[in-house]
Amino acid sequence: MQRTSFSDFKCPAARALDSVGDWWSMLILRDAFQGLSRFDDFQKSLGVAPNILTRRLKHLTEKGLFERRLYHQRPARYEYLLTDKGRDFFPVLMTLFSWGSRHIPEEDLAFLLGDAASGRERQTMLVDARTGEPVTPENTSLLAGPAADDEVHERIARMRAWYLGIDA
Repeated sequence: MQRTSFSDFKCPAARALDSVGDWWSMLILRDAFQGLSRFDDFQKSLGVAPNILTRRLKHLTEKGLFERRLYHQRPARYEYLLTDKGRDFFPVLMTLFSWGSRHIPEEDLAFLLGDAASGRERQTMLVDARTGEPVTPENTSLLAGPAADDEVHERIARMRAWYLGIDA
């Protein structure tokens, strides 16, 4: 089945989803952050069909999240190493992990986030890097970017009016 491409969408979230792909891709990235880099290790960890894993690794490599590197000549075997773009996905994955941790029953929690040095549990939140203020739906809105056209400006105006309780 052919996926719909979001590569031409104006929304950064849609374009990010186009890069990442699907849930298998996010789990592959999760495993890469846990030190896995080889096809067989990803397959063993995920239990995913080889053809699906092959497609997802190829996609993540084409989108620049992984670099494919030969580690064995005969037969040719490759490892998949996170690029800077791939490493930049870490906060997204941790946000998803934290959200999941808050919304599944406590007795089902097999993993928690912890500080690597002290072992203390981490409590995550998204904050503004300049001010340290938590980023919430109540204090955050979209702003027009350099490529914004009239449609984007209208969408932002509607959103701001909705947040302020004004008929647009």
